Amino acid sequence: MLDIASELREWCLRERDFALATVVAVAGSAPRSPGAALAVDETGAALGSVSGGCVEGAVYDLCREVLETGVPVLQRFGYSDDDAFAVGLTCGGVLDVLVVPVRRTDASRPALSAALDALAHGRTTAVVRVVEGPAGLLGRGALAVRADGTYEGGLQGTAALDTTAAAEAAVLLAQGRTATVRVGTEGGLCGEPVTLFVESAAAPPRMLVFGAVDFAAALVHAGRFLGFRVTVCDARPVFTTAARFPDADETVVDWPHRYLDAEARAGRLDGRTALCVLTHDPKFDVPLLDLALRLPVGYVGAMGSRRTHRDRLARLRETGVPDEALARLRSPIGLDLGARTPQETALSIAAEIVAVRHGGTGVPLSATGAPIHRTAPTRPTPQTAPTTPTAPTSLPAGLLT
Repeated sequence: MLDIASELREWCLRERDFALATVVAVAGSAPRSPGAALAVDETGAALGSVSGGCVEGAVYDLCREVLETGVPVLQRFGYSDDDAFAVGLTCGGVLDVLVVPVRRTDASRPALSAALDALAHGRTTAVVRVVEGPAGLLGRGALAVRADGTYEGGLQGTAALDTTAAAEAAVLLAQGRTATVRVGTEGGLCGEPVTLFVESAAAPPRMLVFGAVDFAAALVHAGRFLGFRVTVCDARPVFTTAARFPDADETVVDWPHRYLDAEARAGRLDGRTALCVLTHDPKFDVPLLDLALRLPVGYVGAMGSRRTHRDRLARLRETGVPDEALARLRSPIGLDLGARTPQETALSIAAEIVAVRHGGTGVPLSATGAPIHRTAPTRPTPQTAPTTPTAPTSLPAGLLT
């Protein structure tokens, strides 16, 4: 839903009724990730996409039906072995799609409107909905959860369920993750387990580029393209200017390790943060990496030759950095693409960051049998009959992984 938030907010402001279809789980080579959404309003106008085209027509029809009946539906779409042109994902994947009515009188409307307003003003928020559990809870309500765990709305269950759901959502929101969460029956929740879909909209992940060198400008551009908020930091004011790095969100003149320490203490780094050290100068990169490798960030890479790398490791060991921390260092930085120019080097670094983030191998897809699209973890069981065969039998019934 959050990928079409601005348009949905306009629909809410104009008091339109609409149905919202959201991908809540995937398996196999599915084209879209959890959170992808298609909305259809009372006039038949459509926004967004759940599959890039594979099942769009069927989901559109389901939205029209749900908008008319007011009854939420969880539907599974998968590949049809008998007829590849039937409704299904010919790429071989499986999607679970939750379709809910969002009319002016529906219980979920206030929370969804609150979340859309928060996003419009740049505030971190998460939306929580029930995708499996007691009859009557599926998609009926919603929570809009703020970063501090406070929330608006309700899931139409117990107050304990709302409180638990908000706490779970706050954890995922801090990590910038969209996922399903299964909660038990303790504490008077609902009498049986409930599966929640938590869709997070956190601030953009950060990329910190240390070293105002010629390669940095190309990397900044690549980082912005990937959706990072990019900072360039260098202790030399003559090189660290906005004019040299027009694509950077900010340029900072400071000693790199001092700036990184300040950002860490302020809580502005997380597991999505990428640190790219391009200084290849011991007086800058050794104290910087000594700190960086002790922080819970997602990626730490350093530029330099293999000889520079060996010298850097020796210096870091002398400062007391343990081998398990050194193993996190991506150096020489980037994937082996045979890069020569700053632009090609930036591409190799960006590719390695993407691979680390998603667990990729960096091996050509043509040389591996691994799935093209990584699957999400927990999958709820649809409560309606599937239009195509269910997920592979190797996946257990109930929650599929």
